[in-house]
Amino acid sequence: MNRILKITACLLGVILLSSCAASPPRNPENICAIFEEHKSWHKSADKAREKWGAPVHVTMAMMYQESSFKHDAQPPMRYFLFIPYGRASDAYGYAQAKKATWADYQRESGNGWASRSNFDDALDFMGWYMSKTSKINGVSKWDAYGQYLNYHDGWGGYRRGTHNRKGWLLKTSRKVEARAKRYAGQYWQCKDKLNRGWFG
Repeated sequence: MNRILKITACLLGVILLSSCAASPPRNPENICAIFEEHKSWHKSADKAREKWGAPVHVTMAMMYQESSFKHDAQPPMRYFLFIPYGRASDAYGYAQAKKATWADYQRESGNGWASRSNFDDALDFMGWYMSKTSKINGVSKWDAYGQYLNYHDGWGGYRRGTHNRKGWLLKTSRKVEARAKRYAGQYWQCKDKLNRGWFG
């Protein structure tokens, strides 16, 4: 009987967790549409802006690139012939944060219960990372291009210029920069309405 109760409790836990995960936005190219669909996401983004000084359009553009707003995003599986042998890294969640960096964030921010699959926590993590990037490498929090290079290659890698040997990364960072600019223009149009609760 106890075994049945434990199994039932576990299944209920899985169901509850899966039901809490928000689906990716239907129109991820428009930040106003994203926030209209997921109202709590705007509060999370604005909270990260107030706490870390991380512009909403920059964090959202970086998150789009990292996970396409999927709560359980992971790097693709690697294969030898047809046999899977693991993923490229242990990055996971909305922010594609690695375990070691996430642990640093939990310790330094005091957010020990943070989850990589929680949108609010993931955005707070991004704000923390961007703030440290600004302090360590002098990159403006408004500089989506430089911030994404740091986010991908790490603070030490950025200082060593590892990104300069990765043409694909430079192109991707320009994509993030362009999306952040589009998001900024869109956000300017709906920010006041969002703050007044126009979308509910």
